[in-house]
Amino acid sequence: MPDQPADNRTAAQKLVGDISPKLAQLSDDVLFGDVWARPGLSRRDRSLATITALIAQRASEQLLPHIKIGLTNGLTQTEIAELITHLAFYTGWPAAMNAIGVARQAFAEHEQTTASKP
Repeated sequence: MPDQPADNRTAAQKLVGDISPKLAQLSDDVLFGDVWARPGLSRRDRSLATITALIAQRASEQLLPHIKIGLTNGLTQTEIAELITHLAFYTGWPAAMNAIGVARQAFAEHEQTTASKP
């Protein structure tokens, strides 16, 4: 079996590029290329703000990768759990309970990824 070529597509290209190449390009260039790179907030703080907004919207599908990004950007599992607990009083109990389930999965996947790196 021949070696598979490396997939150099971005996450946005993989997620939506086949249906909406422009949305993938805007995600790459504007959202992650400009907004996330601006000097006014650290990547850690941007992760904290993004996770908060996604919890409030109950956007589980987007929350999962952003919790993992947050961990990579310096947030701890304890901080994320405390954020979710705090938000339960502002976004509602169901949103927080949903977020805990997503966080559990994100923590496990992040640990598997970091454990497999040399």
